[in-house]
Amino acid sequence: MRPSAERSGRARWRQVLLPFLLSLFRGALPDQIRYSIPEELAKNSVVGNLAKDLGLSVRDLPARKLRVTAEKEYFIVNPESGDLLVSDRIDREQICGKKPLCILDFDTVAENPLNIFHVSVIVQDINDNTPLFKQSKIDLKIVESTKPGKTFPLDPALDLDAGPNSLQRYNLNENEHFDLTEKQTPDGRKYPELILKHSLDREEQNFHHLVLTAVDGGDPPQSGTTQIQIQVTDANDNPPVFSQDVYRVSLQEGVPPGFLVLQLTATDQDEGVNAEIIYSFHNVDEQVERFFNLDRRTGEITTKDDFDFEIASSYTLTIEAKDPGDLAAHCSVQVEILDENDCAPEVIVTSIFTPLPEDSPPGTVIALIKTRDRDSGENGEVYCQILGKTEFILKSYSKNYYKLVTDRTLDREEIPEYNVTIMATDRGKQPLSSSISITLRLADVNDNAPVFHQASYVVHVAENNPPGASIAQVSASDPDLGPNGHVSYSIVASDLEPRALSSYVSVSAQSGVVFAQRAFDHEQLRAFELTLQARDHGSPALSTNVSLRVLVGDRNDNAPRVLYPALGPDGSALFDTVPRAAQPGYLVTKVVAVDADSGHNAWLSYHVLQASEPGLFSVGLRTGEVRTARALGDRDAARQRLLVAVRDGGQPPLSATATLLLVFADSLQEALPDLSDHSEPTDPQAELQFYLVVALALISVLFLLAVILAVALHLRHSSSPAAWGCFQPGVCVKSGPMVPPNYSEGTLPYSYNLCVASQSAKAEFNFLSVTPEMAPPQDLLCEDASWVPSSNHGDAGVPFASGTILKQAPPNTDWRFSQAQRPGTSGSQNGDETGTWPNNQFDTEMLQAMILASASEAADGSSTLGGSAGTMGLSARYGPQFTLQHVPDYRQNVYIPGSNATLTNAAGKRDGKAPAGGNGNKKKSGKKEKK
Repeated sequence: MRPSAERSGRARWRQVLLPFLLSLFRGALPDQIRYSIPEELAKNSVVGNLAKDLGLSVRDLPARKLRVTAEKEYFIVNPESGDLLVSDRIDREQICGKKPLCILDFDTVAENPLNIFHVSVIVQDINDNTPLFKQSKIDLKIVESTKPGKTFPLDPALDLDAGPNSLQRYNLNENEHFDLTEKQTPDGRKYPELILKHSLDREEQNFHHLVLTAVDGGDPPQSGTTQIQIQVTDANDNPPVFSQDVYRVSLQEGVPPGFLVLQLTATDQDEGVNAEIIYSFHNVDEQVERFFNLDRRTGEITTKDDFDFEIASSYTLTIEAKDPGDLAAHCSVQVEILDENDCAPEVIVTSIFTPLPEDSPPGTVIALIKTRDRDSGENGEVYCQILGKTEFILKSYSKNYYKLVTDRTLDREEIPEYNVTIMATDRGKQPLSSSISITLRLADVNDNAPVFHQASYVVHVAENNPPGASIAQVSASDPDLGPNGHVSYSIVASDLEPRALSSYVSVSAQSGVVFAQRAFDHEQLRAFELTLQARDHGSPALSTNVSLRVLVGDRNDNAPRVLYPALGPDGSALFDTVPRAAQPGYLVTKVVAVDADSGHNAWLSYHVLQASEPGLFSVGLRTGEVRTARALGDRDAARQRLLVAVRDGGQPPLSATATLLLVFADSLQEALPDLSDHSEPTDPQAELQFYLVVALALISVLFLLAVILAVALHLRHSSSPAAWGCFQPGVCVKSGPMVPPNYSEGTLPYSYNLCVASQSAKAEFNFLSVTPEMAPPQDLLCEDASWVPSSNHGDAGVPFASGTILKQAPPNTDWRFSQAQRPGTSGSQNGDETGTWPNNQFDTEMLQAMILASASEAADGSSTLGGSAGTMGLSARYGPQFTLQHVPDYRQNVYIPGSNATLTNAAGKRDGKAPAGGNGNKKKSGKKEKK
């Protein structure tokens, strides 16, 4: 009865000590959520309200995504209530074996924000296993000579329960020869030993039958039994003996199969057959027989399989040495498995957030990573790192967790996808490592504006293009994706009129092709500039502008136009007079033509097509100047007709013709009979022209007399002697205001200024037609520049702006146009400031110039046709009406190859000498002389 009392005392101590150990364990885990449940709970049983214990609101559970992360999920979280539920069978014996305390540790993860909680569930044992013996019957042979007190170890019963529910005691039925005692192995297992109380007598009783019962500590207790049959044999005096009761061996877990662990040796003092010893495993579990092999004859213990420290760190082998007389000895072999760094660490990605917006700030969490190593000690300590230089870093989060976060700003257009390789390495002496790759895709953000392929565009379009044709294409690219990278084009600004822009060009919003909506005219529009915009479809949209300059190229679509000689009012050609004594090279006249085109298309050349007397006259190829090629002979006719062709440089060239009527005469009176002797019938229109000339000459004389009389009266009323200074050489004095006669009824729609030649021997008056655009004040022949003529030509009653009497300047040796107005090689001249084409008054003005010139020559009877500036030839060609206001400005069109051919010293060439300084120039330019 004493052993049973000791067993019950030890059971009570366990019941008191176990809660105390549990309380200590709970105190060691202050940061964990702890639950305690019995094993073998039904599936979906509630362990506890995890959400409430973690301080989470039930309303936030869908967003927080609370879940369990473990190697084997014995539990799940109810997403609606937050209850921790049992999801699989929990067998404490299978999970923890014989451990006194069975704890399931796992982690729970909550997102938004990311949190990790450690949960421990203590699995309490229930009495669900009955103590069982390996054999239902045990056969023992005991020599009759065995002395009382000898013990015989018996196979223990196995109870998978732990704690109070495990095996607690053994009971043996009442008998007179045997008693029972309990022993405990170093690993804490109990096994029974049969004790011989009284000597046996084989002759008296050769067999003994006993019943061994194993009882656990459950409530109610469970028990198992086995039959012991003892055969009393003949005496074998000496049993085998081991050198020591316990052997201890250490093995590396990496030893190969067949490795010698230990060789046991037992001695028997008997001789012969009774001394032969057989070795065997005694009372071992299946794990021992799986990993170890015992040679029955030699007692060598070798390995059979590879050890794994992570599965079992030690083994206990009980060896029995028995002789043929069934005398046996027992020893225990303690095998300790030494851990080796044979398990590489594992990397587990528990959460990953992809795709990641490319504008995520540095420090954004990308993934949650967990590491695990089944080794122990330093072999199980793991650290992580990222391979290569990337835009990410690892931060230790909790225990064996890491956060993968961004280290800098990301750009999808530069790198759209990242493969991040994370390597975990343990701290063993020969460290092991493993790696895992995480693919992270970036989501596009509209952070790139469209970029044009060129900084600016310049296109050349020939004029007269077909409407609707494409003239250019702009192209812009946007590295963004989807709508963020879809580009559309539009015109946002132009130097054209906003209303007229749509009638000139348009742009395709999809392709960027620019279309001409109309045919361009180089003469009207030479260039224009557009501002195009490329805009993506992101939100907000980004845009970029670029300039497109369109240059309209010239085509040869304008024929030359002859400005001089012009036709008379009746459609007949005017005539030019040539002195009979003209020497070769004498400048007779000049054909003036213009071309509205540009460049080579406006490069004019002059050619003689037909002449009454071939070889008498020559025409400058580029200047259009008509000169005498030889002296006039007696047989040459007084009247000559010259047909000149003007061609441009285009391909194909365009041309125009001019007819020149030339009369050899030394005076107007001499020229008129030659004209009247024309073989053609008398033209009534010509007679009318003659009468108009005479009438106009009379009117001019009367006008001059009236003006002189008015000036004289004005000066008489003035008391200042300086008022008469106008009649002194080189002096022009202002006089009081005066009103000229009203010419509203006359034939000339212009008003004239009167200037007196200071160095002329005769009173010669010139009438100059002046327009506001033609004659700036500084270019007048008078010293007073304050006179500004009226711009209204139709008002014949406009008075002079001042009463100034203008003095004529000394004669200009070059009767040509000024440098700014002189015709170029193509014969172009400057027109009015607006560049308009001559109106219908051009022919009338030419006729009036002829009449005024005739009247002036009639007043100066001593002047000659050839040497005077007031000859009919020059008056008809360069009279007041032939002003530059009627000539469009084509200088910018003219291409001038080589030197600039001008009419320099033309007057000198005409007479063969420099003209006299006293002769006045009848033609005054309406523009300033620049040089």
